[in-house]
Amino acid sequence: MAIHELFPYLCVDNAGAAIDFYCKVFEVKEIFRLTEPSGRIGHAELDFHNGAILMLSDEFAEYNIHSARTLGGTAVTLHLHVDDADAVVARAVEAGATLDMAPQDQFYGERSGVFRDPFGHRWNVGHSIEKLTPEEMQRRYTAMFDSGGA
Repeated sequence: MAIHELFPYLCVDNAGAAIDFYCKVFEVKEIFRLTEPSGRIGHAELDFHNGAILMLSDEFAEYNIHSARTLGGTAVTLHLHVDDADAVVARAVEAGATLDMAPQDQFYGERSGVFRDPFGHRWNVGHSIEKLTPEEMQRRYTAMFDSGGA
């Protein structure tokens, strides 16, 4: 079996507003959307560059498809690598996201911050600050616990 692509697919409680938010914050482009006569968005795709696609739709309770807001949260974090994490996180907060963690240098060689978008989804946005081996990341991770930092 060959897997060719993996697409995150978000259900939101207002897909039109979510598309506007994601296009503004992440500077991405809408590829297309399929809209019912009532205005409910059944499917939309956003181009996050270099073949990275985010799919999303409105809620479809009649098919048991619910948004993070309806469910009371999400267990999923979307991790996005960018050129400047500080700028993207600031744009997100300015556009209505809730800051969970301000950008800071991390033990795993990345500067990253975390926010929740207005639709209940959690985003970890970062950029690389150093290239590390998995062994060095593990050493630093273990050291955090040894020093009581985690």
